[in-house]
Amino acid sequence: MNDKCASTFTGLEPLHLLRILQACWTKREIHELPEEARRGFASLADPLEGLLVMLENCNDWKKGKKQSLAHYLIDQFNSWIKENASVQQPCQKQNLLQTKVFALLTVVPTNVLDPLVSLFEVDKADTSSLVSLIQDLCIKSKYKEAVVLSIKLNLPSHLNIEEMCIPLLLQDDMSLVEAYVDDYPELQCRLLQALDSLCNPIDNTRSIQRHDGKLSRLRCDKLNYKVLSKLVFRLMERYGLGTELCPNVVNQHCLASIKYLLHKHFVEKTITEENWAEHIEGLVGQNTWLQIQFIGLLGKYTDLDTVAHWALRLNVPQEKLTQPVAKWLKQLEKDKGYRTGLEKSFKVQSLEEKEKKRNFYQLPIPTESIHIVEHLEQLTSCASRVLQAGGVVGIDMEWRPTFTAWTKARVSILQIALKDRVYLLDLPQLVKESESPGRELEFAQFIQSLFSNRTITKLGYALAGDLRSLCTSYPVLKDVAQITAGMLDLLNMQKELLRAPVHRPDYREAVDVLASVENGLDSGCRQREKGLSLLVQYVLGKPLDKTEQLSNWERRPLRLKQIIYAAADAYCLLDLYEALHQEMEHFRLSHSPENRLKSKVEKKRKENKPKQSRSCANTPSQDTQSALEQIPPSSPVSPTDFKVICDNMLQGLGRYLRCVGVDVKILANEDDHRMAAEIAREENRVILTCGLPFQTLRSQVQEGRCLSVNCSDKAKNQAIHVLKHFNVQVTPRDIFSRCQLCNGSEYLKLSVEEMAQAVKLNTAAGKTETSDTPSTESVKFPSQGKHKVLPQIDPGWPGICSYSPNCHWAERSGLNMKTLKFTSGASLQVSTIPPGILDKVTRFYCCTTCGKVFWEGSHFRRVLSQFQEVLRITNDSTYLQK
Repeated sequence: MNDKCASTFTGLEPLHLLRILQACWTKREIHELPEEARRGFASLADPLEGLLVMLENCNDWKKGKKQSLAHYLIDQFNSWIKENASVQQPCQKQNLLQTKVFALLTVVPTNVLDPLVSLFEVDKADTSSLVSLIQDLCIKSKYKEAVVLSIKLNLPSHLNIEEMCIPLLLQDDMSLVEAYVDDYPELQCRLLQALDSLCNPIDNTRSIQRHDGKLSRLRCDKLNYKVLSKLVFRLMERYGLGTELCPNVVNQHCLASIKYLLHKHFVEKTITEENWAEHIEGLVGQNTWLQIQFIGLLGKYTDLDTVAHWALRLNVPQEKLTQPVAKWLKQLEKDKGYRTGLEKSFKVQSLEEKEKKRNFYQLPIPTESIHIVEHLEQLTSCASRVLQAGGVVGIDMEWRPTFTAWTKARVSILQIALKDRVYLLDLPQLVKESESPGRELEFAQFIQSLFSNRTITKLGYALAGDLRSLCTSYPVLKDVAQITAGMLDLLNMQKELLRAPVHRPDYREAVDVLASVENGLDSGCRQREKGLSLLVQYVLGKPLDKTEQLSNWERRPLRLKQIIYAAADAYCLLDLYEALHQEMEHFRLSHSPENRLKSKVEKKRKENKPKQSRSCANTPSQDTQSALEQIPPSSPVSPTDFKVICDNMLQGLGRYLRCVGVDVKILANEDDHRMAAEIAREENRVILTCGLPFQTLRSQVQEGRCLSVNCSDKAKNQAIHVLKHFNVQVTPRDIFSRCQLCNGSEYLKLSVEEMAQAVKLNTAAGKTETSDTPSTESVKFPSQGKHKVLPQIDPGWPGICSYSPNCHWAERSGLNMKTLKFTSGASLQVSTIPPGILDKVTRFYCCTTCGKVFWEGSHFRRVLSQFQEVLRITNDSTYLQK
């Protein structure tokens, strides 16, 4: 043992013991440390006070590293004192130590708070002293430390929720805010109320700055209504709280829905007066503020007479109305015949609607052939006709639209169309009756038989979204989406029509079908059609009348207009199927609907066979689509076959997925969330999003093609979750097979001599890169971990990994060495190469899409370590072989 370690321990001073242990620690005499520490603790006159003195004079814990002497001392002391439970402190002495440790708690890393609190029993100290300690941290703007320590000391209920949590919201640390209130239901309510107060339209975020001037340096611009409302609704769902706690958020949300309905009724004219009025009354209710806002907005769309009628209908106090509206309202009240005039105007309106019907697709069967099934006894007759082998049925579903984030819609009507009749299944009533003893399985078995029967062709349009809603609406039907067979989604045929130029008899040149209708080449339509209505307009000549789409499908009995609309929505699928089958050549379809379904069944049958080698796979475009749409989530998929579109809130996730070879498109900050659905449908991608946009986006794509990611997780953890969820099999060959910057999958190899020539040419020409890449001075070496690098990939190099990524290698001719430009138009980014790097590596890898340059570094091994739990090592993997 060295001399310092041989000292006598009788009455040992804490600082002397610290020097002894530091000597052992510095000289890496780790095997001697445990014994020296334990003997030293036993020799201290006051072990707890001695530990405190040593920690106050031990500086390496400030680095926040676990492998430090301070952490080691705490761990060893914890073990030692458990074996020496007789070491007790007098109460007065304990209080004195607690006062001293308070100062230490304000500066130590969070990972040593727990053991210090436990050792010195800080949580048993006087509550007022602990609260003062937390407040001191807030005064010093150490908000995260204050919240973490208050959680450890069980103090949240004694502190001001706004002072503790608002600063963390401004610093984007929502996970810590949730941890602060998770165990305190009262604080959860107070947090919601605090967030709601920030959404008061009369106030603004400047009130926060007035509340605490220190917050002015934080990002108060983040506390806008859009961000706050999403947060409030998420917390409401997380903690199961009601809307009464956040009236401001509710009012603003309802106001946005009112604006939407005004636009649908007066601008798009796609909702009837009756349906529109019902939804408006439901949103406004007895809320005086919303009533006033609605009356003010209504005046921008219609005449004063209509505004006054609505003010009377909603019983808006006259003192709240504008002078013109109040004056007109008084005149109406004097006129006893104003109601008669209003009824006449409705009659004129109904005549206009009847005239408009001539311009829309009409149900070709009489209304007597529409059967409403609302009792289980009626289901037997329905099943005998619907469940016939070889039949073709049209399937559609309707539910009451919801205009608030806190209410969830359920499927109300399931339409099943046959050639001579249409069945409308009243799902709430049927499910209710099936809960009776002895009848639990009748309804569920009928639905399962219908959707799982391969011999029945079931036509739909974007049917995956409907099925998902059906499964979530009724627990008894939760597994229906997993057993479907014989499904033909006409949305896929519409996509093919979008790409097919068709010669119409009324045009001399070939035109883009659907696009010509969408852009107004077909007259007689009040506005541009979309979705199923657009397909019906092109194929059958007239669009669907969608004015009943937003009606109340929960109300019973259904109105005749609703019944006809629901039947037509399902029956038009049969007419589409027949027209596309008979005129396949005219519409330039590669397969008839019938053959398309047979092909789909054959693909599914082949996929259920044992997996064969990659050489036997289909072309990437067809194989990828089949794999993602039809195989269950448990079936593996390779990163090269997995394509996603990331919402602009998940850009970090997108870059991580590119890192392991996934084909990722990322929305820009200014892009609208709805673009993700358009790109996903056009390019067969899976949508990755988070928060409220998930509810909107998932209804616009097929089932299982939209995943909500936890936005509070780190990007790496999000990526691992996505890879596990879709069973993406990542191998070492997939890592860095794509460019993280641009998503390109093609690289060009350049030797060090060729790169040196390129650098000379760039320097001689005085060329300056115009891309967003960092300058030469700002780029760090790979060893510093700031620049993402590729591993050396040529096999046989001594000391280097033998590695062949799943990427495309460009020909040498793809780069013009005179202009340093690729055939893609991208410039070789030679200015990003740090000085001296040419002497350290022998080969460079250049992305031909954006021109980014990569070289050998340590990043490859770090990525291997980060994705260990999803990495699949095969027998032919030869990475990291020395």
